[in-house]
Amino acid sequence: MTNDRIVDTLNDLIETSKDGEQGFNACAKHVTNSELKSLFIQRAIECQRAAAELQPFVLQYGGKPEQSGSVAGALHRGWVAVRDSLTGYSDAAVLEECERGEDTALARYRKALKEDSLPPALRAVIERQLIGVQRNHDQVKLLRDQHKATL
Repeated sequence: MTNDRIVDTLNDLIETSKDGEQGFNACAKHVTNSELKSLFIQRAIECQRAAAELQPFVLQYGGKPEQSGSVAGALHRGWVAVRDSLTGYSDAAVLEECERGEDTALARYRKALKEDSLPPALRAVIERQLIGVQRNHDQVKLLRDQHKATL
């Protein structure tokens, strides 16, 4: 795997983490349940840490680390804002959109791990971060399902 390919893979994951950070912060602003708000704020912090953990690897492989989220993430957050302005930012709607974002994050992490010849230390970091992404996804999905059951 070339250094350029490693940098591209890492920057994709940094964008994903930045999208997650911004997405969880947006979700925290729009939910009414204080426990959900706290959960989303904590998850945003974890996403921020994940991006920060990957940025030195980009430098190590001769690249410039991404500093912001992706265009797709910004569009998703914009779509959430438009949709939620119509639905009144219900906690259920926010949880559904949050799960969609986590679906995307899972796919991007899994794609990164399919790359051949990732250096072992880097693969270990990405695998560990994937566990956190999977946990976020599963927890949001469970909360969404629980919320739907109470409606």
